Amino acid sequence: MVRRQRSANEGRSMALYEHVFLARQDLAQAQVDALAEAATKIIEDNQGKVVKTETWGLRSLAYRIAKNRKAHYVMLEIDAPGSVVAELERQTQINEDVIRYMTVKVDEHETGPSVMMRKNERDRERRSERGERNDRGPRGGFDGE
Repeated sequence: MVRRQRSANEGRSMALYEHVFLARQDLAQAQVDALAEAATKIIEDNQGKVVKTETWGLRSLAYRIAKNRKAHYVMLEIDAPGSVVAELERQTQINEDVIRYMTVKVDEHETGPSVMMRKNERDRERRSERGERNDRGPRGGFDGE
């Protein structure tokens, strides 16, 4: 019977995760970006890898959370062992600027933009179409004669 020796990385399994956090509404976009960079640093310092970062922008909440009606949404796609995710969640929990977070283990990461990014683009297109149609005036072309 032949036994092989374990390599240093064999005991650690890398898994794929999506980590979404909601930052307070009164933060500037630069501060939200700094939070995402801090999360990325935590992951990379612990031998993990951030595959993609998406900022979904300031969006309305379904209900108030800690006196906030809106929040900045950010999603990180992560390739890292579970211990890295535990450390990321521990650090996120301490941060007063983050009002909610959720990490989900996934089988594979989405290629291209996420559903939320595609939804944002579709909403922007709809708004611009409505703006073009409403150029006729407040009553759809009625001149008031």
